[in-house]
Amino acid sequence: MELSKQSDALPTRMHREAAESAATARRINSENRTLFREVGARLRERDPKLVMTNARGSSDHAGVFGKYLISTRLGLPVASGAPSVSSVYGAPMRLEQAIGLSISQSGRSPDIVRAGAAMREAGAFCLALVNEAGSPLGDTADITVPLLAGAETSVAATKSYIASLINLLWITAEWRQDDILIAALERLPDQLEDAWALDWTTPLAPLAFAENLFVVGRGVGLGVTNEAALKFKETCQIHAEAFSAAECSHGPLALLGPEFPVLIFSQSDDTRASVSALVERLSGMDVPVYLAGGEQEGTVALPTLDAHPMVQPVLMIQSFYRAVADIAISRGRNPDEPPALKKVTETV
Repeated sequence: MELSKQSDALPTRMHREAAESAATARRINSENRTLFREVGARLRERDPKLVMTNARGSSDHAGVFGKYLISTRLGLPVASGAPSVSSVYGAPMRLEQAIGLSISQSGRSPDIVRAGAAMREAGAFCLALVNEAGSPLGDTADITVPLLAGAETSVAATKSYIASLINLLWITAEWRQDDILIAALERLPDQLEDAWALDWTTPLAPLAFAENLFVVGRGVGLGVTNEAALKFKETCQIHAEAFSAAECSHGPLALLGPEFPVLIFSQSDDTRASVSALVERLSGMDVPVYLAGGEQEGTVALPTLDAHPMVQPVLMIQSFYRAVADIAISRGRNPDEPPALKKVTETV
C-alpha cells in the first residue's frame, strides 16, 4: 500500500467536498450573521436552564462539540437526547425551560424529525441546524439555521459536519456576546484553507496497516474525536474507537501496546495537562502515539495551526479528513461509497 501525496488532484468526492469547507465558512460568515445575532438575542431573552441535543451520526458528534462549547462558555447543562424516547416509546417530556437543538445534514430521518417535534410539543424553544433547505426537520423548529454547506453526495460527511461546528460556534459567540470568539470565527475561512494544506497523510501513513486503533481527546475536542473514529470505520473499514482521555485511563488502557496505535487530538485549553499526562503514560507502554496539538517526546507530531482553543478542533478535523480519505484509497476502499451505507439514514 502506498499513500497518495498531497496534490491539486482530488481523487474522490470526499476530498473535493471536504476541500470546500473554507468556502462554506465564508458563506456562513456572510449569509448567517444577521440570523446569528437574532438567535443570540432570543436565547438571552429566554434565559434557558437546559439545552437538549437531537442528532445521530456525524451530527451527533457535532452535538458533543456543542455540549462542551455551550457548557464551558455559558455555564448551561447540555444533555444528549435519545430520539427513540419520542419516536419509539412515545414518552412525553417536560422541557418548558429548555432549548431543543436539532442537527441534521438531510433533515429527513424520521426519528430525528419526530424527536424535534416532540421537544417543541414539550415546551422547548427549538433550533434546527439543517443543510437541506425545506426539510421536514425545519418545520419542527422555532428558528431554522441553514448549514450552507451546499450539496454533499459522498456518504462520508465532511463539509456539512464542519458547517455544523461553525454554526454552533457562531450561535454560542453571539449568545454570549463573545467578541474574542467572534474575531476568531472571522479568521476561520482562511485558516481552514491552511489546515487543508497541512500534510497529515505522510505522518499517519502507518495507520493504513492498522486494524484496530483508539482516537482520544477531551473537552471541546471530544466531538471531533468521535467523528475521526467514525471516519476510520466507514471509509477505511478500520476498527477505531473514540474515548475521552479521562476514560482511556480506565479499562481501555488494557488493550494498548506496540501493535495498537492511538491518535490524539489536544487543543490548547484546560484539558491539555491531563491529555499530556496520558500521552506520557502511553509512551512508556511503547504505544504508537500520533499527536495533534502540542509536542511531546515519543510521539509522531501532526502539524496544527495556532487558533482560539474552541476553533482548533475544527481545523484539526479538516486536516484529518484529507488524510483519512487518502488512507482509505491506499487500503483499496472507496470513501464515497462505503459498503452497506447510504447518505440518508432513515432510522425510526
